[in-house]
Amino acid sequence: MNALEIHDLHKSFEGFALKNVSFSLPQGTVMGFVGENGAGKSTTIKCVLNLLKKKHGEILLFGKDHIEHELEIKSDIGVVFDDLHVPEVLNATQLDKFMAKVFPNWDSAYYFERLTQFKVPSKKKVKELSRGMKMKLSIALALSHHPKLLILDEPTSGLDPIIRDEILDLFLEFMQDNTHSILFSSHITSDLEKIADYITFIHNGGILFSQSKDVLLHEYGIFKGTIEEASALPEHAIVGQRNGAFGVEILVRKYEVSEAFILEKPSIEDVMLFYVKGGILT
Repeated sequence: MNALEIHDLHKSFEGFALKNVSFSLPQGTVMGFVGENGAGKSTTIKCVLNLLKKKHGEILLFGKDHIEHELEIKSDIGVVFDDLHVPEVLNATQLDKFMAKVFPNWDSAYYFERLTQFKVPSKKKVKELSRGMKMKLSIALALSHHPKLLILDEPTSGLDPIIRDEILDLFLEFMQDNTHSILFSSHITSDLEKIADYITFIHNGGILFSQSKDVLLHEYGIFKGTIEEASALPEHAIVGQRNGAFGVEILVRKYEVSEAFILEKPSIEDVMLFYVKGGILT
């Protein structure tokens, strides 16, 4: 079963459009949703949550239409945006009372356990919290009605590495239940390399690839050398090329290249850059 399916999603604004966006998030997995700022990540997520009305296409959550069954599936989704969208004059204790009215399965005991775990002060107003504390509070709010799917829109952006690592551990803890799933939008690809099972790359409103992270990182290799050395690479193995002042960098399908060539393992960011700037051949 898929936690999320998107088929042929279109949404247009002046100067930008989502075009034929399609991908699926299998239940029990984490999908990294990557792309440059303005590529369409947040627009896609807002369409999934019905915060933006799609032009056309199909969005299914747990196999059900996201609009027709919106009230039914809302309690199974936890959402974390890059900022905490709650009244900033409230504190965490007051938010508990508010959320208990919103979600029928709200778990106050679990919520306060998470606040203690995250060291979030329960009596301090939201506006007085640091960015890191706001994100931890946002995650506690998202988790405490026991969702099956977390949708995360840049939750670690602007946070220091120590806090980011703590938050990633929380997501890994959430994924100990194999019925849980995460759609994790981020431009910090090193975070996704730690926890993602799949990577979906959106560029200029269209999906360039959506595949297993392990396949993505093991299928490719990076050759670095001179143009003369690169001429010996089989043309069919070359995916993209970037020219520099002292030579070339070439992304290749490593199993189609002789072991005589020394190849470096690419990162997710490397693959993204070759797709966007390396004259990729698909």
